[in-house]
Amino acid sequence: GVIRDQQGQHIAQLPQGRSLTVAAQGAQLKAANSVGTSFWVEPGADGFVFIGDRWYRGRVLVTSNGSGVTAINYVDLEHYLYSVVGSEMPASWPLEALKAQAVAARSYALYKRQEARNPHYDLGGTTTWQVYKGLEEEAPSTQTAVEHTRNQVLTYNGQVIEAVFHSSSGGHTENVEDIWSRPLPYLRGVQDFDAGAPVFEWVQSFSMEQVSSLMPEVGRIVRATPQRTTPRGRVQEIRLEGDRGARVMSGHDFRNLLDLR
Repeated sequence: GVIRDQQGQHIAQLPQGRSLTVAAQGAQLKAANSVGTSFWVEPGADGFVFIGDRWYRGRVLVTSNGSGVTAINYVDLEHYLYSVVGSEMPASWPLEALKAQAVAARSYALYKRQEARNPHYDLGGTTTWQVYKGLEEEAPSTQTAVEHTRNQVLTYNGQVIEAVFHSSSGGHTENVEDIWSRPLPYLRGVQDFDAGAPVFEWVQSFSMEQVSSLMPEVGRIVRATPQRTTPRGRVQEIRLEGDRGARVMSGHDFRNLLDLR
């Protein structure tokens, strides 16, 4: 592999089997005998880059964030999807399911890239975006699914859509404006055939003490009443009454507070 400075000038060559660490040095970085604010790490032919605890395709721009190091993976979209499909769906699932996931994930990535506000990267790697774990989630099946759908995306009126996806909807999705704020003509509530999904139905139990400790201003809960629901019955707003007071929360905030699905 090769280490280059921000301007692309070669500063170090790594023989096969050897590693080099780019480390923070104050507000700058040190790689080999060079110090700067950022460095390019480029693997050799058919090589990969190790970031944190995983291997990744493509090359990496390592930059100083003032207090540490940020590694940004520059990777081909289709190679990125090799991993995303396996990160979002078991690689052992039927090929047609993997292909559908590849189309959705490709569409979602392109949509998010065009509205990305971060000046340094197009997409993050967490579930806020879509999960990307590098080589460890790739498999021949995910690579096949991506290659068999190459360049295929979901569109509405000629534009790539915000192709959101989920694990299980519990039988029916919602019209998007009943969950988020902006109505979209292609995100309408439809029946979902997910009754066999492991999380189609689930139960999570809490002691009264656990719930009360999360909302000390309410105290011991005596009543929880949905105030507003979606057309499908999902809680949009809930009123919680206790022996110390009452509180009205959005369903979203209540779910996050209890760490529910």
